[in-house]
Amino acid sequence: MDAQKIPATVITGFLGAGKTTLIRNLLATANGKRIALIINEFGDLGVDGDVLAGCGDETCTEDDIVELTNGCICCTVVDDFIPTITKLMESDRRPDHIVIETSGLALPQPLVNAFNWPEIREQVTVDGVVTVVDSAAVAAGRFAHDHDAVQHQREADESLDHDSPLEELFEDQINCADLIVLNKTDLLPLAAMAAVEHEVMHATKRKPKMIRAGEGSSPSAAVLLGLGVGSENDMEARLSHHELHHADGHEHDHDDFESFVVSGGAVADVPTLKTDLAKIIEANDVLRLKGFVEVSGKSMRLVVQAVGNRIDTYFDRDWQADEQRGSRLVVIGQHDMDATAINAAVQEALS
Repeated sequence: MDAQKIPATVITGFLGAGKTTLIRNLLATANGKRIALIINEFGDLGVDGDVLAGCGDETCTEDDIVELTNGCICCTVVDDFIPTITKLMESDRRPDHIVIETSGLALPQPLVNAFNWPEIREQVTVDGVVTVVDSAAVAAGRFAHDHDAVQHQREADESLDHDSPLEELFEDQINCADLIVLNKTDLLPLAAMAAVEHEVMHATKRKPKMIRAGEGSSPSAAVLLGLGVGSENDMEARLSHHELHHADGHEHDHDDFESFVVSGGAVADVPTLKTDLAKIIEANDVLRLKGFVEVSGKSMRLVVQAVGNRIDTYFDRDWQADEQRGSRLVVIGQHDMDATAINAAVQEALS
């Protein structure tokens, strides 16, 4: 990797895998290295960037964080990503390292390939792609098909497309990785983790390095940065399902998924809120729910992070004098979810 270029690390992984938490620990262990963050989210509520901006780390101030909420970065490379990188390079405060957190629904391949654009390639290189995996979700079969059932359907009608968007996306994010972080290992017994490792390694023909992480054992900046791969030079080995199936240039889209934001007022009781949201998530197979909630009688903002039936909440900071209080949660699910019913149910939970 060219030592004169600024290294960039792409951190990818499915919704709720723990990318933002990993980045917070990266910043805390950067040892003075100046980090610029590019945060991309699916949906128009920027939760991750706001959480990271509140961490108060001197190595990455609010001025060093750029949020892209105009859709998944893999589809907005020309409109969003390239101008953002160009602006960073022209800044008087050039970073020592760039960290890019993709949307949980993004294909990392188009983003990595964008580093081959002449105006970027001269100044920046991909130090490595880090894919964060929710080990508990893998163990629960979130990304697995009923392959026997699919085969029977294909035999009955060969024209049907039964590829799982979740399974393909999971494999694409794994296949682009230089380092795989098996996260949330504390939620599983050792035998289950061995099965997860086996499934993850069989999702790619490449052989990326794999490490385990869980609560209290997030990898440091010394582990995540400085891989020195130059990932943009090896795109043929990282092709996504989309690239393999649409060599004619057909554009990738995210029609399999959708998101919307639900707004509400202050809630009186946090445990009741968590119970209500868990019921909504389970009844509607919501993939991800996150945002900020106002709690009656509390001066601090409550962060809500839910993936599957796991819901975490914590107070992160005081409400600022210049911001409007209230509750806003972004809901992400597959395209056939009943958005109207979910919206009404979440609004009721926030009332």
